[in-house]
Amino acid sequence: MAAKIKQRISTFLWFDHQAEEAASFYTSIFPNSSIGKITRYSEESSVPGAPKPGTVMTVGFTLDGIEFGAINGGPHFKFTEAISLVVHCETQAEVDHYWDRLGEGGDPKAQQCGWLKDKFGVSWQVVPDALFEVLEDPDPARGKRATAALMQMKKLDIDALRKAAAG
Repeated sequence: MAAKIKQRISTFLWFDHQAEEAASFYTSIFPNSSIGKITRYSEESSVPGAPKPGTVMTVGFTLDGIEFGAINGGPHFKFTEAISLVVHCETQAEVDHYWDRLGEGGDPKAQQCGWLKDKFGVSWQVVPDALFEVLEDPDPARGKRATAALMQMKKLDIDALRKAAAG
């Protein structure tokens, strides 16, 4: 049996107090996902302004085989659109699934061109592989038409992108 290779780089998300809730939400959406180690604040780690001893401090979790971490660090930092998590999709059914599930309770005003903001304020891009096929078409007119269609969409529609590219 081959030894598991440790993931060298992983994403770590700072939540006010929803780290465990977020990890549970995300792992319910993606296959091959699970909650890992949960650590709790102790008397020693609970500095002034931090959550009470015994509450969740960090949560390790895996989404579709990729390791993530989350912390309940308090209200000091907020998520912005300057960073997002990208979900690559092969089919429209996958686009629909991830868009609908990740967007549950999120900010509908923060949805455009495949981007959405979930109920925790994390930005996601739900992107079909077909988007790159039409945008990188050797015929610049096809790519231009696909880009124009893309700019009008919230959730990306593979058929509409291909029809726009075709003219």
